[in-house]
Amino acid sequence: MLVSVKPPGWAVRHPLAPQEDAVYHAAVERIARRNFERVNAHDYEPLLAGCAPDIHHRFGGDHALGGQRHDVEHLRAWFHRLARVCPTLQVRVTDVWVTGLPHRTTIVMRWDATQEMPDGSPYLNHGVHVITMRWLKVTAIDANEDSQAVDRALAVIAAHGVDEAAAAPITS
Repeated sequence: MLVSVKPPGWAVRHPLAPQEDAVYHAAVERIARRNFERVNAHDYEPLLAGCAPDIHHRFGGDHALGGQRHDVEHLRAWFHRLARVCPTLQVRVTDVWVTGLPHRTTIVMRWDATQEMPDGSPYLNHGVHVITMRWLKVTAIDANEDSQAVDRALAVIAAHGVDEAAAAPITS
């Protein structure tokens, strides 16, 4: 009979071997990048299916896209508003960092955004998302961008007939 004996004070801190950590982190990075591609394509349902029911989503600013949401239904409404007010928005991920293990994973994504504005002016933004996952379900999304640039863009869009660009934030 074999008996496993742990040295005193020894605890399993990382159940995955380093190479398994790397494989897990690479898989999470692929999922995260794919979700940004889904945002660009307005394909939100697969992204939302990967969210915890009580997800916390924060997007800075006091405007139609700002505020905090605490459930998938309000996040769905927010994504659909994003598609209506910013139909040509394209977000290009430039860097991704993943840390942690399946029970608590943090993803940091740096990105650049562009869109065609109705008055022909340029829209450029740069930001960072901090995303938390637990057992491959997204539990929090903290979007950090130039909220003044978003506010200015929404004002232009509203002035060109998209009333929802001036609406109150979707919050829960």
